[in-house]
Amino acid sequence: MSCIFCKIINGEIPCDKVYEDDKVLAFNDINPVAPYHILIIPKKHYESVLDIEDKDMEIVSHIHSIINKIAKEKGFSETGFRIINNCKEDGGQEVKHIHYHVLAGKKLPMYEAEQK
Repeated sequence: MSCIFCKIINGEIPCDKVYEDDKVLAFNDINPVAPYHILIIPKKHYESVLDIEDKDMEIVSHIHSIINKIAKEKGFSETGFRIINNCKEDGGQEVKHIHYHVLAGKKLPMYEAEQK
């Protein structure tokens, strides 16, 4: 498989690991946009949230519980953080493996949708 995140999961590409269990891997983004920029990915390959079958949807709640754990361990649970999941091309998804960005460590700018 040519998926870069699957290669990271399989150990073919190194990462700066933050957390790992049998379902997910979390690691620091190589191009951070905030002091904390952590990616959380399921070990099972799903292209996007749209590809997760109802019977497997618990992976989303597991990812969110890991985000809470990381936020508390890293110390940004009190000051806040942003969770981003981009879905498909128009949503800004660049890697075709579902992943969540966790951004923290500074006051983040407000997101405003482009006006048409």
